[in-house]
Amino acid sequence: MGVLMSKKQQVEKVQKCSVVVSAFREGLKNQSSSVQAHNGAENAGDEALEQLDKEESGHKEDEGKPGPSSAQPATAPPREENKVNQEAWGRLRDGKGVEPEELKKAHQLTPPAFVRPKRQPNDDQPLQIELGQREQPVNDEMCEVCEVWTADDLFPCRTCTRVFHDGCLREIGYLRADALQEMRETAHTTTGWSCYYCDNVNLLLTEEEMYSLMETFKQCKIIPESCLVSDELLQYRHFVSKQLFEKDLTDEQEEEVLAQFAALDPEKKGQIEWSDFLYHETLSVLQKFRTENSLVRLLTAKERDRARAIFQSLDQDKDGVITGGESRWAQASWFHKISKESQSCNVSISHVGPISESSPASSSSDKSRDKAMEKYDNRPVTWDAFLRESAIYILAARPNSAAMHIRLPL
Repeated sequence: MGVLMSKKQQVEKVQKCSVVVSAFREGLKNQSSSVQAHNGAENAGDEALEQLDKEESGHKEDEGKPGPSSAQPATAPPREENKVNQEAWGRLRDGKGVEPEELKKAHQLTPPAFVRPKRQPNDDQPLQIELGQREQPVNDEMCEVCEVWTADDLFPCRTCTRVFHDGCLREIGYLRADALQEMRETAHTTTGWSCYYCDNVNLLLTEEEMYSLMETFKQCKIIPESCLVSDELLQYRHFVSKQLFEKDLTDEQEEEVLAQFAALDPEKKGQIEWSDFLYHETLSVLQKFRTENSLVRLLTAKERDRARAIFQSLDQDKDGVITGGESRWAQASWFHKISKESQSCNVSISHVGPISESSPASSSSDKSRDKAMEKYDNRPVTWDAFLRESAIYILAARPNSAAMHIRLPL
């Protein structure tokens, strides 16, 4: 009887040792710092188990061994994680932050999901915008893509307050190499650069407006992402005229279409890019089916500040009124491009906008044409009227393309 009780006690000891070893195995997953102590306990447990297993004829041999190979995989991830954390803290300490190239997770740099706007009940109501009170919006501090601050250069948008890393824009694939280089050269100059949100004016259309435009493209057999020649643009315009007004284009209207084609083809390639055609049609939809008050509501704070600056420069007597000719000159100035020789990297992005008469980019022929324009239109234009009339041209100047997406009225 005494012998039987002794063997039972030995079996209980083996079970207790197994429980202890299992507990040590679980502890490895949460406490990497206790690896050495745990290995010592494991070895002691192994020796006790082997001694007891010998007495029990080895029937508990497999149960008692902890498998030493399991310790190495459990400790590797914590060590790697600690290394990454140390590097991140070091960058934070040095005021550097995380570089875009160091974001190795693909899902962190995915292209954004664009959401089209919805018309609001008060969109057509006038918006009170004070002439003498500049808004002076401040650019964001963190990159729009990775949402991380760095001490390295951030490239601001001339239209909104978003800023970007060039590495992030390269990763999401929204800008080609030549477009990235242009951004680096112009983002901090008086010309400025529009981000992919603001450059794509098609995003201003609602879902209903975009659906209607797409249906028109389908009926005219316009192939998306393809270039158009002048005959295709004429054919498209004839179809739209029949659909909306139930009549063909007149000779004067055909000449206007060909003139618009030339404005969309500044490099004289004989064809227009799909994006330029899409932006032109988008602005045509806005011009035809939106009120001027609703277009004013689409302007950003930077655009309103630039409009204030040009109006105040034209209002020499400070009475809050300019002439119609001066207003037309201001509308044309939104599409002027400043030459690279006259650009300065020290100019704030907030000063991007129309060109004043004293600007080196304004030629003598342009000035004489502007003076002639002023003679033919002397009607008084207030600040509110100027902003309403100029809104569509300010929106048309958003894209980075050299094309003129809406021609000025004759």
